[in-house]
Amino acid sequence: MARHTLLSTRVLLVCAAIGVATGIVGGIAGILTPLILASPLAIAYGFVLGAHVLPGIVAQEVLRMPLVAILTHVLAALVATAFNPAWALRFIGTALLFGAIQEGVAALTRYRAWGPWRFFISAVIIGVIVAVAVFFAAHLSAFAPWAQVAYLILSVLGPVAWTALGLGVGASLRRAGVARQTAAR
Repeated sequence: MARHTLLSTRVLLVCAAIGVATGIVGGIAGILTPLILASPLAIAYGFVLGAHVLPGIVAQEVLRMPLVAILTHVLAALVATAFNPAWALRFIGTALLFGAIQEGVAALTRYRAWGPWRFFISAVIIGVIVAVAVFFAAHLSAFAPWAQVAYLILSVLGPVAWTALGLGVGASLRRAGVARQTAAR
């Protein structure tokens, strides 16, 4: 009798494909980051940083299995590193943090609840963490009060908006049959 593993070759290949596609998006976000921070659009930094939620959201929406978010995040971080090798540790650290949060929320529901609400809970948690990190990293005290508020709102809404996009992409991939025969039996 054949032994089935949780992360079959098919699951790993789907995670790799999603990781490459979303890693390119993360790499582009990494390229845009210094340009945005040096421009009048600096208040949008948290929104751009929110793009890094995509790997886990798409992977979990397509596969609906344990460990796919963190695995896909790490693969995406490695791809993003090709765009800016100096930020390798930032990409990997962000991948581990965001992937762990997404896996943690899924684990709390015992990997049985896959409604959009569950994905948005992880997005809001990530958004709050991003807002706090951005507050300290960007020295928001130097901004006008309206800009500080906008910066923090965009930092929370960024992961939420990217999650909505990721759910749409993931649902489309599911309908296309990407998830067929990936579940462990």
